[in-house]
Amino acid sequence: MPYSEPTDLAVIACPGGESFANAVIKHLKNMYKHRFTLKNDAILKRYSIDKDELIKKINFNNDISTSSLVVRGAVDKFRPPVFKVDTTFTYFANGEFKTEINESIRGKDVFIFQDVENHEILSLNGGKNKISLSVNDHVMCLLVTIDAIRQAGAGKITLVVPAYPYSRQHKKKGREGLTASMLGHIYEMLGVSRIITLDIHSREIVNAFSSINLENLHASYQIIRELGGIVDLTGQKEEMVVVSPDTGAIDRNKFYASGLKLPLAMIYKERDYSVVTQNAKDTNIKSVKLLGDVQGKIAFLADDMLGTGGTLLKAMSFLKENGATKVIAAVSLPFFTGNAIELFDEGYKQGLFYRIIGTNAVYHEELLNREWYISTDVSGLFANIITRIHHNQSIGDLLDNRTLIEKIIKRQQELRSTEQGELFHD
Repeated sequence: MPYSEPTDLAVIACPGGESFANAVIKHLKNMYKHRFTLKNDAILKRYSIDKDELIKKINFNNDISTSSLVVRGAVDKFRPPVFKVDTTFTYFANGEFKTEINESIRGKDVFIFQDVENHEILSLNGGKNKISLSVNDHVMCLLVTIDAIRQAGAGKITLVVPAYPYSRQHKKKGREGLTASMLGHIYEMLGVSRIITLDIHSREIVNAFSSINLENLHASYQIIRELGGIVDLTGQKEEMVVVSPDTGAIDRNKFYASGLKLPLAMIYKERDYSVVTQNAKDTNIKSVKLLGDVQGKIAFLADDMLGTGGTLLKAMSFLKENGATKVIAAVSLPFFTGNAIELFDEGYKQGLFYRIIGTNAVYHEELLNREWYISTDVSGLFANIITRIHHNQSIGDLLDNRTLIEKIIKRQQELRSTEQGELFHD
């Protein structure tokens, strides 16, 4: 189980996923060095071996086990792994993609990063072209890359797609396709063994796979960590309530309410299904009701993704009308499509909400300079998952964040008690 070079763990970043891949690789490098040190310390203590001699032996064993005839790097120092694979992506004038792997990945455990919701201007063809890609462009680039990796003889292929493409097309209501499932079958056909994603829109998508393992990560710990920086989670300063923006988000918000030990409210929309809506402006909603109490309290809402944001803005406005002192929302995947940022700028000026917490799993540079937006980093979570999967270790404690959330609340309670003790002493 080597934690130094040479390594069989390889990362390939598609153009859309390069920013997130670089953030994860930074964590991987730190983690591998830390684990290398811990492993050395444990062996030194157990076998009473000289430290310098042990490092030489570890490097010797790594060099012996590799199939490469050329051995690189120092023999008496930690050799940091090089995870990122040199890859060339070509974008042709007719919209086609080509992926070329510029080094051997035969037999390696390859993790492909792609952010299908990255609509920033990307530098392609060696900087000759500056283009904003659509979801379909990103998906096609991903498929072409999977095929190139398969043809290059990779041992295992894992997709790291924080925003699973077409995840909202997961159930059939009429004459329509199950596109989320269709993509899953294509991934399987191309030899993908695992997918790592973040807060997938529907658990039903997991049932579409027959051989792929899907690891659905949650950003609840990272979100609550940021939330604890702007509000008092102990409830000693201001009361707080978790609000589900609709019936579909009830399970997610129930998790936050139980983890934070807070009451749970819900916004219920009564619809008249005899009314057929003709466009986005029309609605069949007869009335909106609040099940619970937000009067004089901070309202916290959580959802998996934010697109145009119209529904969330209406929910925030409704909560303010019902007496909420502050409205804070958290979204794992902050797409902010269309003119969503401008709408939220206006909503913030009107006092409809206080802050929105989103993750860096979706790259959106314009959001980062907004006063009302807080970006939380989930790259460390992905790095942890990737390391454990690669080394065949359990990931159960990383999928369930309850213990970590309890530690955040306990830390705030201890801090609050210390502050009160100092005030009393003064």
